Amino acid sequence: MTTMLPARPRPKARRPGSDAKPGQGSAQGLALLGPALVPVVVFSVLPLLVGVYLAFTDAKFGLKLPTFTGVENVVRLVGDAQFWSSFGIGLVWAFATTAGQYLLGLGLALLLNQRIRGRWLVRTLTLVPWAMPPVIVAQTWKLVYHPDSGVLNYLLRVTGIAPNGIDWLGDFAWALPSVIMVGIWAGMPQTTVVLLAGLQGIPSELHEAAAIDGASAWRRFRAVTMPLLRPVTVVIVSLNFIWNFNSFGLVYVLTAGGPGTSTSLPLLYAYEEAFSYGHFGYASMLGLAMVAVIAVLLAVYLRARREESR
Repeated sequence: MTTMLPARPRPKARRPGSDAKPGQGSAQGLALLGPALVPVVVFSVLPLLVGVYLAFTDAKFGLKLPTFTGVENVVRLVGDAQFWSSFGIGLVWAFATTAGQYLLGLGLALLLNQRIRGRWLVRTLTLVPWAMPPVIVAQTWKLVYHPDSGVLNYLLRVTGIAPNGIDWLGDFAWALPSVIMVGIWAGMPQTTVVLLAGLQGIPSELHEAAAIDGASAWRRFRAVTMPLLRPVTVVIVSLNFIWNFNSFGLVYVLTAGGPGTSTSLPLLYAYEEAFSYGHFGYASMLGLAMVAVIAVLLAVYLRARREESR
């Protein structure tokens, strides 16, 4: 006859580092992160702190030490019509570019999600703009937009639509739409890739079940594809808007903010104040305002992500 002995409690597994003294783990962690934190502090934190300090001074180009001026630059910013004009242009640019990138990217993603002949070639051509640096993209499009030898004006003259051609980047009415078209073309590949990944994550059984129920292709798109694509849409649209609003290099090479100030985005205006007029103090305040705007946009993005994850 065997006697059932009560099970002996198993000793608890010791957590790594549980025998460390209080504070020892934190010190070791900081020691390990130290080499990586140094460049972050030197190249990110310190410039930000210096920028915040200069934003409240009259710092100008030269060897003269800046003088603290309090909220003088804030008052100037609030009453600066050119800043608010560039802010409005930045919003128009960001909204239009983001919308174009999403619509074009969605169309291409839906196309590339189908089993079509030559899909690899379409995918390769779609990624070409992504592989090009913004400066190269801008220089290429300047050739396309050239008033005399550009491809667009050649087509307009040949077809008789505009025998005199259009000064795409030099006309007040055409400059901003022309720049937006370049922004859409340059940012479209990234949007396409993200949306394509979202489409391929949707189970095909859902589309098959909807088709068996008699749903048309449009109804399956509205009732199945778009709702399941919503989390990916929130991410890519939010990030694209922030990146587009914070653009600089592409528009600077294309138009440098001209003609006049018709394509002057907020960062271009800050750059002009700093390096054309030497107003480093006020330019720092403009940069600080942009940081505040980006922080608000990031907060909206994170809130949207939180709502989607619930």
